[in-house]
Amino acid sequence: MPLALLALAISAFGIGTTEFVMMGLLPDVADDLHTSIPTAGYLVSGYALGVVIGAPLLAAITTRMPRKALLLSLMALFTVGNTLSALAPGFGWLLAGRVLSGLPHGAFFGVGAVVAASMVDPARKARAVSLMIAGLTIANIVGVPAATLLGQHLGWRATFLTVGVIGLVAIAGIALLVPRIPLAPGGGLRRELSAFRSGQVWLTLATTIFGFAAVFAVYSYVTPMLTEVAGFGDGSVTLVLALFGVGATIGNLLGGRLADRALRPALLGGLGALAVVLLLFTVALHARWSAALTVVLLGIAAFAAGSPMMMLVMEKARHAPALASAANQAAFNLANAGGAWLGGVVLAQGLGYTAPAVAGAGLAVIGVGIATAGGLWERRAAKGSGAASSSSRVVVASDALVRPAERVG
Repeated sequence: MPLALLALAISAFGIGTTEFVMMGLLPDVADDLHTSIPTAGYLVSGYALGVVIGAPLLAAITTRMPRKALLLSLMALFTVGNTLSALAPGFGWLLAGRVLSGLPHGAFFGVGAVVAASMVDPARKARAVSLMIAGLTIANIVGVPAATLLGQHLGWRATFLTVGVIGLVAIAGIALLVPRIPLAPGGGLRRELSAFRSGQVWLTLATTIFGFAAVFAVYSYVTPMLTEVAGFGDGSVTLVLALFGVGATIGNLLGGRLADRALRPALLGGLGALAVVLLLFTVALHARWSAALTVVLLGIAAFAAGSPMMMLVMEKARHAPALASAANQAAFNLANAGGAWLGGVVLAQGLGYTAPAVAGAGLAVIGVGIATAGGLWERRAAKGSGAASSSSRVVVASDALVRPAERVG
């Protein structure tokens, strides 16, 4: 695999760290800025809002920008956003810094996936994309716990300054290692928008929303689930969440390999496994050892479906993949918000801490249904084009037989 993938993975590591670290720093930030924890929670939502807005917007307005220059610009924006967060004099400035940090997130992963896939032969594209995403999953194992610990001991501002330094390292890596990739001829916004005329692209985006909403319906409330039902102490939850990161890393690399072999079956297998694991979680949650094991399995199943989702939307928008791939990142964040909302709804109904897992399993089954419908549509279209091609060959053959007779006459 090209060394350039390391630069993309470092970038993904920095992005993953800043996305999730705020959850661990909320009490410190709220105390330092003299605000409530619910108000400080807007700093998490602000980042997600930046991703949803920035993913399609930045991808759309930079369609004619060289890919390497675009990656450098996006990481520069990311670095500026985290630096602003570190130096913010008050809550409003910190919120602005979080939104600014989130803006390049989706566009970077969208364009980065296209660049990663373009640097390898077709049989290894999904693995290349999964190696880039590995930076994000490793951030959950190492980056987020380390950054949280740093913030708790040296202050939350030190965390964002450190993430800014990671951004500078990523910029240097991209500048030195990522090759210049020429733009496809005839590119531009109109061509990128043409991808959204495809029903298959919309089905894939819907699969992403429901599939990953299934994960976040549970993951958003995993801490009280582990403490209230499984009986973990507060200090042990961080270790269990790191196990989720281990599972996510394994699943991501496994999903990349499987997607290179058979893309649609890899996606269906990942989503199906996710539904089973979430149902299993409702039982496993009642003992600490089985709860910890199922958290690992949840990470594996969730991210085994992640790379196939990204590759499928790129395949269905193959002539204009950058904007569609960025839109898929926005879909991931809509899934985050929607899953967390649904999990909160079932908890508010007094159905117990295992209820989000049941709701998540239902969402995963819907994802399987949408992906299956896409596969059946794909197969029907292939049969139709095959019949048309066969009919065309018959006409050509008939024409070849008729024309000599015409010339004789």
